[in-house]
Amino acid sequence: MSDQTVPGAGFNSKGLGLRAQKKLMGKLASKKIAKVFIDDTTGHMLDQLFFILKDYTKSKKEGEKLLKDIIKIVIKIGILYRNDQFDAEELALAERFKKKFHTCAMTVMSFFEVEFSFDKNFLSRNLRECHAMLTQLIRRHLTDKSHTRLNHVFDFFSDPEFLETVFRMDSVYRDSLGQVVNDLHKMMEDGTI
Repeated sequence: MSDQTVPGAGFNSKGLGLRAQKKLMGKLASKKIAKVFIDDTTGHMLDQLFFILKDYTKSKKEGEKLLKDIIKIVIKIGILYRNDQFDAEELALAERFKKKFHTCAMTVMSFFEVEFSFDKNFLSRNLRECHAMLTQLIRRHLTDKSHTRLNHVFDFFSDPEFLETVFRMDSVYRDSLGQVVNDLHKMMEDGTI
Protein backbone atom coordinates (compact mmCIF):
# COMPACT_ATOMS: atom_id res chain seq x y z
CA MET A 1 0.00 0.00 0.00
CA SER A 2 1.55 3.33 -1.05
CA ASP A 3 1.43 6.53 1.03
CA GLN A 4 -1.10 7.90 -1.42
CA THR A 5 -3.67 5.20 -0.59
CA VAL A 6 -3.24 5.33 3.19
CA PRO A 7 -5.84 7.66 4.72
CA GLY A 8 -4.12 10.77 6.09
CA ALA A 9 -0.75 9.97 4.45
CA GLY A 10 1.35 13.08 4.13
CA PHE A 11 -0.90 14.90 6.58
CA ASN A 12 0.69 16.12 9.79
CA SER A 13 -1.90 17.37 12.27
CA LYS A 14 0.72 18.66 14.73
CA GLY A 15 2.40 20.67 11.99
CA LEU A 16 -0.95 21.97 10.79
CA GLY A 17 -1.89 22.94 14.33
CA LEU A 18 1.40 24.77 14.81
CA ARG A 19 0.98 26.69 11.54
CA ALA A 20 -2.59 27.59 12.50
CA GLN A 21 -1.46 28.87 15.92
CA LYS A 22 1.28 31.02 14.37
CA LYS A 23 -1.09 32.41 11.74
CA LEU A 24 -3.86 33.10 14.26
CA MET A 25 -1.50 34.83 16.69
CA GLY A 26 -0.09 36.88 13.82
CA LYS A 27 -3.57 38.07 12.87
CA LEU A 28 -4.71 38.73 16.43
CA ALA A 29 -1.64 40.57 17.70
CA SER A 30 -3.30 43.91 18.30
CA LYS A 31 -2.64 45.81 21.52
CA LYS A 32 -6.01 44.77 23.02
CA ILE A 33 -5.73 41.08 22.08
CA ALA A 34 -2.12 40.96 23.23
CA LYS A 35 -3.18 41.96 26.74
CA VAL A 36 -5.08 38.67 26.97
CA PHE A 37 -1.74 36.88 26.53
CA ILE A 38 0.52 39.42 28.24
CA ASP A 39 0.66 40.16 31.98
CA ASP A 40 -0.17 43.59 33.43
CA THR A 41 3.44 44.69 33.85
CA THR A 42 4.38 43.82 30.28
CA GLY A 43 1.16 45.43 29.02
CA HIS A 44 1.97 48.63 30.91
CA MET A 45 5.50 48.64 29.52
CA LEU A 46 4.17 48.18 25.98
CA ASP A 47 1.78 51.10 26.53
CA GLN A 48 4.70 53.32 27.54
CA LEU A 49 6.72 52.14 24.55
CA PHE A 50 3.76 52.91 22.30
CA PHE A 51 3.62 56.48 23.61
CA ILE A 52 7.34 56.91 22.88
CA LEU A 53 7.10 55.27 19.44
CA LYS A 54 4.03 57.23 18.36
CA ASP A 55 5.53 60.54 19.42
CA TYR A 56 9.04 59.88 18.13
CA THR A 57 7.86 58.70 14.70
CA LYS A 58 5.10 61.34 14.58
CA SER A 59 2.87 58.53 13.37
CA LYS A 60 0.30 56.55 15.32
CA LYS A 61 0.27 54.01 12.47
CA GLU A 62 4.05 53.47 12.63
CA GLY A 63 3.95 53.22 16.44
CA GLU A 64 1.22 50.59 16.22
CA LYS A 65 3.12 48.70 13.51
CA LEU A 66 6.28 48.53 15.62
CA LEU A 67 4.31 47.38 18.65
CA LYS A 68 2.42 44.75 16.64
CA ASP A 69 5.68 43.51 15.16
CA ILE A 70 7.16 43.10 18.66
CA ILE A 71 4.08 41.23 19.88
CA LYS A 72 3.87 38.96 16.84
CA ILE A 73 7.54 37.99 17.08
CA VAL A 74 7.35 37.27 20.81
CA ILE A 75 4.16 35.23 20.49
CA LYS A 76 5.42 33.20 17.50
CA ILE A 77 8.72 32.39 19.20
CA GLY A 78 6.76 31.41 22.32
CA ILE A 79 4.56 29.08 20.25
CA LEU A 80 7.62 27.48 18.66
CA TYR A 81 9.22 26.98 22.07
CA ARG A 82 6.09 25.54 23.72
CA ASN A 83 5.66 23.12 20.83
CA ASP A 84 9.27 21.85 21.10
CA GLN A 85 10.20 23.06 17.62
CA PHE A 86 13.75 24.09 18.47
CA ASP A 87 16.57 21.58 18.21
CA ALA A 88 19.38 21.39 20.79
CA GLU A 89 21.55 23.94 18.96
CA GLU A 90 18.64 26.37 18.70
CA LEU A 91 17.77 25.91 22.37
CA ALA A 92 21.37 26.78 23.29
CA LEU A 93 21.11 29.85 21.04
CA ALA A 94 17.82 30.82 22.69
CA GLU A 95 19.52 30.59 26.09
CA ARG A 96 22.37 32.84 24.87
CA PHE A 97 19.80 35.29 23.52
CA LYS A 98 17.94 35.31 26.83
CA LYS A 99 21.18 36.17 28.68
CA LYS A 100 22.09 38.87 26.15
CA PHE A 101 18.60 40.38 26.29
CA HIS A 102 18.75 40.33 30.11
CA THR A 103 22.05 42.21 29.84
CA CYS A 104 20.41 44.76 27.52
CA ALA A 105 17.55 45.27 29.99
CA MET A 106 20.05 45.76 32.82
CA THR A 107 21.97 48.22 30.63
CA VAL A 108 18.80 50.22 29.89
CA MET A 109 18.04 50.41 33.62
CA SER A 110 21.59 51.44 34.46
CA PHE A 111 21.76 54.07 31.72
CA PHE A 112 18.50 55.57 32.97
CA GLU A 113 19.39 55.50 36.67
CA VAL A 114 23.08 56.47 36.62
CA GLU A 115 23.73 59.97 35.29
CA PHE A 116 26.27 60.34 32.48
CA SER A 117 26.57 56.58 31.98
CA PHE A 118 24.61 56.40 28.70
CA ASP A 119 26.55 55.00 25.74
CA LYS A 120 24.38 54.80 22.65
CA ASN A 121 26.94 52.82 20.65
CA PHE A 122 27.27 50.17 23.39
CA LEU A 123 23.50 49.72 23.66
CA SER A 124 23.02 49.76 19.90
CA ARG A 125 25.74 47.11 19.43
CA ASN A 126 24.17 44.85 22.08
CA LEU A 127 20.73 45.20 20.49
CA ARG A 128 22.20 44.31 17.09
CA GLU A 129 23.77 41.20 18.66
CA CYS A 130 20.33 40.23 20.03
CA HIS A 131 18.92 40.79 16.53
CA ALA A 132 21.52 38.48 14.97
CA MET A 133 20.76 35.74 17.50
CA LEU A 134 16.99 35.93 16.96
CA THR A 135 17.45 35.98 13.18
CA GLN A 136 19.43 32.75 13.43
CA LEU A 137 16.91 31.25 15.88
CA ILE A 138 13.87 31.79 13.64
CA ARG A 139 15.67 31.19 10.32
CA ARG A 140 14.17 27.76 9.60
CA HIS A 141 10.86 28.29 11.43
CA LEU A 142 9.26 31.56 10.37
CA THR A 143 8.45 33.24 7.07
CA ASP A 144 10.25 36.06 5.33
CA LYS A 145 7.47 38.33 6.59
CA SER A 146 8.40 37.49 10.19
CA HIS A 147 12.06 38.16 9.40
CA THR A 148 11.03 41.55 7.98
CA ARG A 149 9.15 42.30 11.20
CA LEU A 150 12.18 41.34 13.29
CA ASN A 151 14.43 43.56 11.16
CA HIS A 152 11.94 46.43 11.46
CA VAL A 153 11.90 46.24 15.27
CA PHE A 154 15.64 45.92 15.79
CA ASP A 155 16.57 48.45 13.11
CA PHE A 156 14.35 50.96 14.89
CA PHE A 157 15.38 50.26 18.48
CA SER A 158 19.11 49.96 17.78
CA ASP A 159 19.23 53.28 15.90
CA PRO A 160 21.72 55.47 17.81
CA GLU A 161 19.75 58.64 17.02
CA PHE A 162 16.58 57.16 18.55
CA LEU A 163 18.52 55.96 21.59
CA GLU A 164 20.16 59.38 22.04
CA THR A 165 16.79 61.14 21.86
CA VAL A 166 15.12 58.84 24.39
CA PHE A 167 17.97 58.65 26.92
CA ARG A 168 18.91 62.35 27.03
CA MET A 169 18.47 63.74 30.56
CA ASP A 170 16.16 66.47 29.20
CA SER A 171 14.26 64.10 26.91
CA VAL A 172 10.50 64.54 26.58
CA TYR A 173 10.38 60.75 26.96
CA ARG A 174 12.11 60.73 30.37
CA ASP A 175 8.92 59.97 32.35
CA SER A 176 7.82 57.21 29.99
CA LEU A 177 11.31 55.72 29.95
CA GLY A 178 11.26 55.81 33.76
CA GLN A 179 8.04 53.79 33.74
CA VAL A 180 9.57 51.32 31.27
CA VAL A 181 12.55 50.97 33.64
CA ASN A 182 10.20 50.39 36.62
CA ASP A 183 8.42 47.70 34.63
CA LEU A 184 11.76 46.12 33.70
CA HIS A 185 12.63 45.97 37.42
CA LYS A 186 9.32 44.21 38.14
CA MET A 187 9.84 41.79 35.27
CA MET A 188 13.31 40.93 36.54
CA GLU A 189 11.97 40.35 40.05
CA ASP A 190 9.26 38.07 38.59
CA GLY A 191 11.79 36.23 36.44
CA THR A 192 9.98 37.25 33.24
CA ILE A 193 13.25 38.50 31.74
